[in-house]
Amino acid sequence: MNFRSIISLSLIGLKTNKSRSALTMLGIIIGIAAVIIIMSVGAGAQSLILNQVEKVGSNLIGVLPGASEDDGPPASAMGVTVTTLTYEDGLVIHDQIPEIIALTSYTRGIDTVSWQNQQLDTTFMGTTASYLNVESAEVAKGHFFLSTDEKGIARVAVLGSGVALDLFGEIDPIGQKIKIKRESFEVVGVLKERGTVAFENVDDQLFIPLNTAQKLLLGIHHVNMMRAKVDNSESIEQVILEVKQILRDRHNIKNEGEDDFSVRNQVEALDMLTTITDALKFFLAAMAAISLLVGGVGIMNIMYVVVTERTQEIGLRKAVGATYHNLLSQFLIEAIIITMVGGIIGIIIGSVISMLVAFIAIYLGYAWSFIVSPGSIIVSVVVATLVGVVFGFFPAKRAAKLDPITALRYE
Repeated sequence: MNFRSIISLSLIGLKTNKSRSALTMLGIIIGIAAVIIIMSVGAGAQSLILNQVEKVGSNLIGVLPGASEDDGPPASAMGVTVTTLTYEDGLVIHDQIPEIIALTSYTRGIDTVSWQNQQLDTTFMGTTASYLNVESAEVAKGHFFLSTDEKGIARVAVLGSGVALDLFGEIDPIGQKIKIKRESFEVVGVLKERGTVAFENVDDQLFIPLNTAQKLLLGIHHVNMMRAKVDNSESIEQVILEVKQILRDRHNIKNEGEDDFSVRNQVEALDMLTTITDALKFFLAAMAAISLLVGGVGIMNIMYVVVTERTQEIGLRKAVGATYHNLLSQFLIEAIIITMVGGIIGIIIGSVISMLVAFIAIYLGYAWSFIVSPGSIIVSVVVATLVGVVFGFFPAKRAAKLDPITALRYE
């Protein structure tokens, strides 16, 4: 019997029991779809994370309070309050390292901002006049506060575009008085819309001089973070070494194992995030692949049932000359066809759902990429075929070994 005839018989067997064949495919469909969805959503989430980091800029370095391992985040990034960095640290770093063209310090708080009868819960950022340069932000109306404002306790504020719209609507906010924690501030500027940067919607923030935020609103002396813009990316490694040495001198630190700060550049952040998201993506894909094993076990069990139900057919075929290899091939091909068709359907369903997720994310304003890699499709098809071969082999072998006389007498 030639190969084409064996395939024809396999298809006839599957068509005869369409419902059972469809149910047998279900486990494979779910497993393959889950793998495609997780790989695609994982790649999309990774693109979102990397896009957000890249938005900040490739020639920036960040200085955070608290020590960290080379491949891990500092404690302050995990929500722990660390008070080792000060505004004065930033001034010294900027003055002593000529490659740094701008440096800004940050502190933050969350409170209710009010104007007349309007109230809004938002994040206020205490920062310095160099914020615009470091963050590549632009003013839409008015102006940003000045360096003289950051050194005194100036009661001025610059609004993100979203805060300006929510509080004032169509009214020009410049010159208006707003209140934060019962303190009155004059609005001197509104920033241009920027959207989400580093997972924060900067349009929904307002900005006040650093010293004002520390003394009037927060009652602190430390800063939460510094960010410095370097003249070119080639200078970054040297600048990082110099920043570390300056901070060790200022903080009386004798060796680097006692550092109470962390200095990172955006390339390191990108590499770290890529490694973490890759590991997470493939871990989740491995978890989803377990459902393929469950589907494979289901195929094996149903194929055993099929062999039992078709015992007389098998006996009759053996009686008219079908060989061991003919029957083994027929039932094995049936299992492979089921898994391959299920795999193709799973790929289609997984791709459609992944596309919907990407569409929703993009609609919500996230820089999300729809990615279904050829590699994931090839792997899914190969895995589906292997599942069919492995889990279909034993029922096929049992069918091929049936004694024709015993099979013909089976009821």
